[in-house]
Amino acid sequence: MSELFFPDWPAPGNVRSVITTRQGGVSRPPYDSLNLGDHVGDEQTRVARNRALLRERAALPADPHWLQQIHGCEVAQCGTDAGPVEADASTTTIAGRVCAVLTADCLPLLVCNRSGTRVAAVHAGWRGLQSGVIEAALGCFADRDELLVWLGPAIGPTAFEVGSEVRDAFLSTDLKAEQGFRPSRPGHWLADLYFLARRRLSQPQVVYIGGGDYCTLSDSRRFFSYRRDGVTGRMASLIWLTE
Repeated sequence: MSELFFPDWPAPGNVRSVITTRQGGVSRPPYDSLNLGDHVGDEQTRVARNRALLRERAALPADPHWLQQIHGCEVAQCGTDAGPVEADASTTTIAGRVCAVLTADCLPLLVCNRSGTRVAAVHAGWRGLQSGVIEAALGCFADRDELLVWLGPAIGPTAFEVGSEVRDAFLSTDLKAEQGFRPSRPGHWLADLYFLARRRLSQPQVVYIGGGDYCTLSDSRRFFSYRRDGVTGRMASLIWLTE
């Protein structure tokens, strides 16, 4: 089983992207094995080794610009800060800078424009998704850019049970978001993050949406899942420009 996979999307030739699985690293259970999160209780030396393995195997041009993700909608300019910043998306127009987000059920999105001049990586948990992190990331692109989006591995629509307050929050700004929820038990709903994200991507400049057919909770061989395991590792979704 490959520890990395590469989005199959019509991105320009100078755009590179990769998504990790939980396979191929050195972390011990419950972080086995390619845990890339340094904030989840794993041994820091093992996380550092996993990150070094990622850079080598994915042929990254530089260390990724890791974020301190807070389930908000701030967008960082990749590589312009000395250390990690609090943000849930990053973007760049500079070749060789690697945008990255970490997930273990939340939805990662990779974005580029058709001209290959800007890329972005987005971490969208339900809070960030509802409050506008996708719109904030898309807003970094020029108004006339044609955008391509890849939806990475997230908890699937038959596994993500939420309370009525989550559904109410989405419906308060978009009544058609109701289609993204199915009743499960009294006061609870199964939420479809992929559908809800596509609702937010229904913008004229978004001309392609790929991916969106994974479930981190049900695929324990490939993916970490916080909802399934509680204490667990994190996967990365990365995108960058080449010269």
